Amino acid sequence: MASALKNLSDYDPAQLPDASPFTFGIALAEWNAEITHALFEGCYETLLQQGARPENIHLARVPGAFELPLATTWLFRKYTPDALISLGCVIKGETSHNEYINRAVSEALMQLSLKYETPCIFGLLTPNTFQQAKDRAGGRYGNKGVEAATTALQMLALKSKI
Repeated sequence: MASALKNLSDYDPAQLPDASPFTFGIALAEWNAEITHALFEGCYETLLQQGARPENIHLARVPGAFELPLATTWLFRKYTPDALISLGCVIKGETSHNEYINRAVSEALMQLSLKYETPCIFGLLTPNTFQQAKDRAGGRYGNKGVEAATTALQMLALKSKI
């Protein structure tokens, strides 16, 4: 669903599991830091509000979005978290580089999810403009980082039911 139709930060906390028994790995791209740090803040605060313990949230910072899958792999191997979240932002720009990066990251994260049978959440913004990124990093459409955290928790709840 397009973020113009649903605020990325809207969720019912009562519908999410208590996050206190879980561990999380967050890979954070530093490219477009103004945006990605806002995504991280939304993600981190949401996990804490749902009961996650700070010592169970492991952060790996990487230069850009292309490095997210490798950092996600390293986080899994070191901490074996219950869920992994990748946060980044690739703005379209003047060339088609964004298409290659976005596709590579999304496919790699999906493969990691299947390989490790662990949710690897795609928290990568893929906007056309910087303003669109700001709108999705705490702006008028909410915060994709919040959505990434709630998606991780929803997947953990589903895993416990299956």
